[in-house]
Amino acid sequence: MKDLTCRVLVVGGGPGGYVCAIRAGQLGLDTVLVERAELGGTCLNVGCIPSKALIHTAEQFHAATDTASETGLSIGKATVDMGRNVAWRRSIVDRLNRGVAGLLKKAKVRVITGEVRFLDGKTVEVTDGSSSYRINADDVVIATGSEPVSLPDVPFGGPVLSSTEALSLTDVPDRLVVVGGGYIGLELGTAFAKLGAKVTVVEAGDRLLPQYDPALTKPVADRLKSLSVTVHTGTTVVSVSTTGGAVTLQLRTPDGTERTLEAEKALVTIGRRPNAGSAGLSDLGLDMAGPAIAIDDRCRTSMRGVYAIGDVTGEPMLAHRAMAQGAMVADLLAGKKRKWDVRAIPAICFTDPEIVQVGQTAEEAKRQGIEVKVSEFPLAANGRAMTRERTDGFVRVVTEKSTGVLLGIQAVGTEISELSAAFSIALEMGARAEDIAATIHAHPTQGEGFQEAALGVMGHALHI
Repeated sequence: MKDLTCRVLVVGGGPGGYVCAIRAGQLGLDTVLVERAELGGTCLNVGCIPSKALIHTAEQFHAATDTASETGLSIGKATVDMGRNVAWRRSIVDRLNRGVAGLLKKAKVRVITGEVRFLDGKTVEVTDGSSSYRINADDVVIATGSEPVSLPDVPFGGPVLSSTEALSLTDVPDRLVVVGGGYIGLELGTAFAKLGAKVTVVEAGDRLLPQYDPALTKPVADRLKSLSVTVHTGTTVVSVSTTGGAVTLQLRTPDGTERTLEAEKALVTIGRRPNAGSAGLSDLGLDMAGPAIAIDDRCRTSMRGVYAIGDVTGEPMLAHRAMAQGAMVADLLAGKKRKWDVRAIPAICFTDPEIVQVGQTAEEAKRQGIEVKVSEFPLAANGRAMTRERTDGFVRVVTEKSTGVLLGIQAVGTEISELSAAFSIALEMGARAEDIAATIHAHPTQGEGFQEAALGVMGHALHI
């Protein structure tokens, strides 16, 4: 066994972990990063990146086969080679993997691959085949991420898929049941529906995407209907059985009756849980916040010199949150004064249409005793949306009534995610509605909807 020492040890090479390690290395800290699999974690390898590539493919395929267009465009029969598509997605992931490895090397970070086991708050043991290491560090950053949650007594395997297996399918299933109407299930379910699968969504709650308000999710529900996706809300899965290559689900409907649903594959997306009990972490006795590791506004755990970032610390489980936390912790370890004090973390649902939510909703602000003004601009009045044949959706701004300061921005629309940076900057800079209204927005773009919504708060809307 080789003994190593370092100033900073980062456990986990996902978005939070590798960003933390790169920044620490850039700041001159002797840093070791340990990752049990591939650099980039869930997001890069089996999450954000390959899923968005699949969504792009599905949209291209659907556009080529959609016969409802009024543009006059006619395209011959389209086909998709899913095996080749999986290989293309893998090539993107590989390119990004190499990029992360190159950046770590440039920052002089030592990368070790293997299974980690914590011996104490300063020491880990890493095993990789015939090689083993004992690493001691002055400070440790836990970035072990999260994992998908399976149905009770129904492990993933065979025709019961997690998002990871769904992204590896080399054939489009004839019938696909998606269990869970959250963002992961709807993103992948929509993609497979566009690729030709008969998709059914089963959601235990009374509506889809419960973390967003009904006005934002209605265009998504309408789009699912137009894609012939069947949705069962208020419905729970009683049991699941598999026979050969098929799966049978016993469901309980809102009125208490039971029904049977058969499919070729079942995609289970009922949530994710922090990897807070892996790698011997539970033996450290860290304070917990439910299933997650508890942290303060500097990502410090209850043990001196031990930090935690990203999904292992709970919601919101977002790669960009983990990255920001990782960079902040590296700065702290280098002696800089930092704390977690962000005004807004953008949340994006890459459904069709997409949903963006940044900052507070009107209801959240009201619960804090803030009097608000709200304005919405419908994309049905936006020229760019019309030219794209997608006018479903809107941009909404929430402001403090007395000052006009932006408190939150919500939007739903085709590719509206590209406006999330503008929304976030406006909130972080403390912009008022008049600042957005006075900023010249390019025409014709969907971004004009942001300006129009701000004008609406002031009573000066121009195009509605």
